[in-house]
Amino acid sequence: MAKTQDFTKIMQDMMASMPVDASKFQDAFKTQAVLGEKMARVALDAAEKSTEISSKWAKDTITKVGTLAKTKDEPSDYAKAVSDFASASAEMAAENMAAFAEVAKKVQMETVELMLAAGKDISDDATAAVKKATEEVSAAAKKATASK
Repeated sequence: MAKTQDFTKIMQDMMASMPVDASKFQDAFKTQAVLGEKMARVALDAAEKSTEISSKWAKDTITKVGTLAKTKDEPSDYAKAVSDFASASAEMAAENMAAFAEVAKKVQMETVELMLAAGKDISDDATAAVKKATEEVSAAAKKATASK
């Protein structure tokens, strides 16, 4: 019966003959971690601002409802209070939606800036790694050719 050849030693020799700079993997990991941290900061800032807008909107609405709930002397005053509340609510909605849009716009701009910066960093790292690997492979090839 044929025995399957063990390629472990062959693979170890092959990997040992190819120069690999593990620090490049560490640098790539660090770059990715920094990008993740910056992206998280952008998201957390947006969440904080959105929460502030929502909280203010709720407080303002509660204040307006308090005014609406007060006892009036004339029946027509109730109609006016409801009309004023509806107008104020529509105005608050427009203002707060604009504030949310500004938060979203800022998040979008910061995300694009981060992605462009990260792309440049990754490109620079990849170029440096390929250049170094090419030099090491060339040196290894010259050494192998010279030893024959």
